[in-house]
Amino acid sequence: MILTPKIQKAINEAARLHHEQKRKGDGLPYVVHLFSVAVILSNYTNDEDIIAAGLLHDTIEDVPGYTKEELEKDFGKRVAEIVEGVTEEKFIGQNEKATWRNRKEGYLEKLQQDSEEAMLVCAADKIHNLDSMIDGIKLQGEKYWSNFNSSAEGKLWFYEEVFKILKGRLNSSIVNELEQSINKAKEVLNEQ
Repeated sequence: MILTPKIQKAINEAARLHHEQKRKGDGLPYVVHLFSVAVILSNYTNDEDIIAAGLLHDTIEDVPGYTKEELEKDFGKRVAEIVEGVTEEKFIGQNEKATWRNRKEGYLEKLQQDSEEAMLVCAADKIHNLDSMIDGIKLQGEKYWSNFNSSAEGKLWFYEEVFKILKGRLNSSIVNELEQSINKAKEVLNEQ
């Protein structure tokens, strides 16, 4: 990865926006995930907008008050559209909070129409989430699942559905890495 001014700005902004957030499961600073997603993406592209979107992919979803419009003003329309493509809807209609399953089903629906750039970010995000899950299970065993709104079976269902969509729509070897991460997760879960 080449550290362009835009990527540096995205690193800085991701660190600033997520500075108080921690990862579920391991308690690490949230930016660990964002930086990891960017590194995974850099193995498949050197497009600075895609890498910047990887660094910023959870801003609209997880940073209260930070909007797509602000993201577009700060990083351009293309980065904002990529991030919007991988953003889960947290509400049904105006006020009703969506359940975990509702959010995931909505994400899968949107993924079937997403751009290639958004699908790359999606794949990198899921690869790192799966790898973190594997590490968490190895370190904490069953206790790991108390940090989440979903069971192991639910998470695997979601990642397998993401994989099916990406396998049919995305022409990139990142899809193979995602499949490998899913298979490793299955092995670790079967050992439990």
